[in-house]
Amino acid sequence: MRSRRAQWTVAGVTLVLGFLAIVQLRAQAGGAGLANMSAQDLTTLIANLNQRNAQLSSEVAILSGQVRTLQDARARGASAIGDLRRDLTRTRLWAGLDPVSGRGVTVECDGPMTAGEANDLLNELRVAGAEALAVGPVRVVPATVIAGPAGRLSVENVALPMRFRVSAVGNSLNLVAALTRVGGIVSRVQVMSPTVQLVVTPVDSLVLPATTRSLIPVNGRPRL
Repeated sequence: MRSRRAQWTVAGVTLVLGFLAIVQLRAQAGGAGLANMSAQDLTTLIANLNQRNAQLSSEVAILSGQVRTLQDARARGASAIGDLRRDLTRTRLWAGLDPVSGRGVTVECDGPMTAGEANDLLNELRVAGAEALAVGPVRVVPATVIAGPAGRLSVENVALPMRFRVSAVGNSLNLVAALTRVGGIVSRVQVMSPTVQLVVTPVDSLVLPATTRSLIPVNGRPRL
C-alpha cells in the first residue's frame, strides 16, 4: 500500500515538474520571439496595437452613445405616457365618469333660490378652479343645468329641496375667496334674494359620485 502511494506521489511530482518546465520553455520562446524582432517589426506591431485600441475606443463610444439614446427615448416615452394618463384623468373628471375625492368647499343653499342664481354659483366655482362639482347627490357634468321656479329647482330630473348643498373639489382657499369676495355670488344673492342664505365652508375631505347620466350616443353624439 505504501509502495503504491509512493509511486503515485512520484508520478504527481513528475507531472508538476513537467508542466512547469513546459510553461518556462513557452515563456522563453515568447520572450525570444520579441527579442529577435527588428526595430521596424516592433514599430509595426506597436502601431497595429494602437490602431486596434483606437478602433475599440471608437466602438465603445458608439455603443455608449446608443445606450444614451435608448435611455433618453425611454425617458421621453415614460414622460409622454404620464402626460397622456394625466390628460385622461382630467377628461374623465371633467365628464364626471369617475368618482372624485379631495379637499374643497361646500355651499349650503337655504331658501327660494332661483335657477339663475344656482347656475351662477356653479359657474363661479368652475371659474375659480373647481375640479369637480355636485349638487346634492347629482354629479355636475358640462351639460348640467339647474332649472325650475324659485324654491322648486331640479337638476338632472332630480328635485332639489328648499335647502340643498353644492359641493366642489378643488383649492379651498381659492374657492372660498372667489365666492365670498365683494361682488361675488354670495353678496349678489344677499342683495337680490334676501331670504336666501349661502353658507360657504372649506372641507378637508369630500367624495363626489360619478354621473349617472347615460353615455349612449344619440344621433351620433355621446350624451354627457
